[in-house]
Amino acid sequence: MFGRVLAIAMNTYREAVRARVLYGLLAAALATSLYSVLVATLSLRQETRVVADLGAASLSLYAVLVAIVLGATSLHRELELKTIFPILTRSLRRHEYVVGKYLGTLLVLGVFLALDGATVLVILGVMAGQRIALLASVGAGLVAVLAFALLRAKHSRVFVLIPWSALLLAAALVVAEPAGAERRLVAASLTLTFAEVAIVAAVATLFSSFSSPFLTAIFTFGVFVVGRSADMLANLPVKVFGEGVRTVGGILARVFPNLHLYVPPRPLLLGQALDTPLWSYVLGAALHAALFATLLLAVGALIFRKRDFQ
Repeated sequence: MFGRVLAIAMNTYREAVRARVLYGLLAAALATSLYSVLVATLSLRQETRVVADLGAASLSLYAVLVAIVLGATSLHRELELKTIFPILTRSLRRHEYVVGKYLGTLLVLGVFLALDGATVLVILGVMAGQRIALLASVGAGLVAVLAFALLRAKHSRVFVLIPWSALLLAAALVVAEPAGAERRLVAASLTLTFAEVAIVAAVATLFSSFSSPFLTAIFTFGVFVVGRSADMLANLPVKVFGEGVRTVGGILARVFPNLHLYVPPRPLLLGQALDTPLWSYVLGAALHAALFATLLLAVGALIFRKRDFQ
């Protein structure tokens, strides 16, 4: 079973990285990260803070967009091209196919976040005064590793980016060491963003199991908006909205995933919240994401199994 799911996941990744819209979103994300340098120069001795805050915000925004786009189109593309029929006529079960598609989407999101997050961290390191010699040596080493891997992987070059992006992110964390607490903020935001988009991708996979790409994108975005507003919906003032609206808001806050968990206040991300250790919070949020994603995938797989493709 694991081998079949892995094969679907890797094939989904290979198809996704060929999509032009993904490159467009990646370019926009990197451009936003670079734009933060310009904004930082206008601040008064707050350069690293501005870069970290804008970088964390752009990570979340573009990763959510990628999750919605990929989740909405991945299953439909197979149906439109009718390539799903020979796949499902083999020993592959439908729930394995859905899980594989989801894991492939997560793989793309992981690479996307690693590339964008590494860019933010490198900018942080430069703004914090990291040594040019270290930056040059690390950059040259990464380029050499990528070139060597591409030469060796003649028939699977598209997969080289997976380990290389992880290596790039690790190197960027080292480069950003002079940034101190701001580096911690970006690293925590990066982890929380991945957990959040894991839920968003699961929501998109659920809707795509029975809906069109357009409706899937609309529904998923709606769930995202409600999820980000969960805390507010649960505490609507009765005097302003009335008891009925407050009750509906409370129900929505309980039913929908609370995505506000993944954008905590800045003091917590900096590790300055005495009552809540940062990485304990991140672990709890990641477990929340895993539980919600598993539940959503189970429902999506059940719907997809009963779907008639005729």
